[in-house]
Amino acid sequence: MCGIVGILSTTKKDTAVYIYDALTILQHRGQDAAGIVTAHKGRFYMRKSNGLVKNAFRTKHMASLLGDMGIGHVRYPTAGSSSGAEAQPFYVNSPYGIAFAHNGNLTNTKELAKELFEQDRRHINTNSDSEILLNIFASELDKQKKQHINEQDIFASVKKVHQRVRGAYATIGIIPGFGIFGFRDPNGIRPLILGKRTTKGGTKHMLASESVALTALGYEITQDIKPGEAVVIDREGNIMVQQCAQQPKYSPCIFEFVYFARPDSVIDDISVYKARLRMGERLAAKIHKKWDGEKIDVVIPIPDTSRVSALQLASELKIKYSEGLIKNRYIARTFIMPGQKLRKKSVRQKLSAIELEFKGKNVLLVDDSIVRGTTSEQIVKMARDAGAKKVFFASAAPAVRHPNVYGIDMASEKEFIAHNKTTEEICQAIGADRLIYQDLDDLIWCVQQGNKKITQFDCSCFNGEYVTGDINQKYLDNIEAIRADTVKEKNHTNESSELICNDVE
Repeated sequence: MCGIVGILSTTKKDTAVYIYDALTILQHRGQDAAGIVTAHKGRFYMRKSNGLVKNAFRTKHMASLLGDMGIGHVRYPTAGSSSGAEAQPFYVNSPYGIAFAHNGNLTNTKELAKELFEQDRRHINTNSDSEILLNIFASELDKQKKQHINEQDIFASVKKVHQRVRGAYATIGIIPGFGIFGFRDPNGIRPLILGKRTTKGGTKHMLASESVALTALGYEITQDIKPGEAVVIDREGNIMVQQCAQQPKYSPCIFEFVYFARPDSVIDDISVYKARLRMGERLAAKIHKKWDGEKIDVVIPIPDTSRVSALQLASELKIKYSEGLIKNRYIARTFIMPGQKLRKKSVRQKLSAIELEFKGKNVLLVDDSIVRGTTSEQIVKMARDAGAKKVFFASAAPAVRHPNVYGIDMASEKEFIAHNKTTEEICQAIGADRLIYQDLDDLIWCVQQGNKKITQFDCSCFNGEYVTGDINQKYLDNIEAIRADTVKEKNHTNESSELICNDVE
């Protein structure tokens, strides 16, 4: 899961600054690396580095990012590694010069890498599937054999990409002297939203992963790019959109609404905030039915993503709601730490309990989901250490039992606390007195109410059904071998000296 943004402006002076601001707003989508590429007078200007946006860019970097159009990226690594060499955007010089940012994960990477070498005669320099996707697009565009391209050449190339590539991808690219473009995979698994901002100096156009990146910067939402669609914005600000997939099917990732997206975002016409309110309502109804007679004194959310659901749950059950856990906002999101040891270390640094909200009480802790159980187990212990009489636990999402292959770092089912366990066994493992999960049908209903035209969601981490139809056990075994926490911990150690070198100016 990553955050991407692209801007084309007629004012020319502040494009990089707006991209920087947008990436800061999208920081929750990736904290591993950040990058910006701009285009000016036929040349690219690039800065990318490991770390947060605020650490990757200094005044001198921003001053050097010239041009009236550019793209930005915040990285959350899944495929590939955390090496600085894999920070995005990526760039190829042929044809025309293309810079490219990608959110998602390809599922036929090995086959594509072989094709690129044997058929397309292209060299891949990293382990990133994003570089492969860029080169597939570049190769198809090169086949147009034109000195000057137009939007139809872009659309034709995207059609070929859809035919060759499998998996999840929302992308934004720029071509100097031409404009910016973006496209979304035929299932629409990862989001991409278009907006514009009219000023006295001219009109700015922007593509981004979440609506909040646009609205916070004064942009008006124009449309969601639909599954399989491509959009081209030329230097004059003309916008062209075309469907490039033969059989597009809306299947957005439901985990965007559970955890990743900000609550103030609207994705595919679905308010993340309202979806989470409904999650709280449905979970409250299940608790009322299943736990009738259980005395709960206070509902406490595990900040931040569970707050909306927990607040609505408390309201429905007519139970006191309290902010009993305080978050250190300078600690990164533990779900996207590169290894289990680092996650365990950061939980106590991230959260602290207000004892008076726990002491002598039956406490219901509410989280958005339970994946590895690392955070859940430690927070239950924290609640008991603060004097809680009983500790109940509720998850606004169903049990995570299957790997995610579309860009979320959940690769090994053996690392999931729900693997081969009943709800009672999971409850015992995290040390809670009682545990309850949201039903999948209820979760789907909660999200679907925002846009009833969407009849299918990617719920693969909950039900093991993969919308691209190309995932088998051999593939799952392979990604577990290269993306499990034990592998990430080893890679993190091996890359530490390299990362230090990459960040030294």
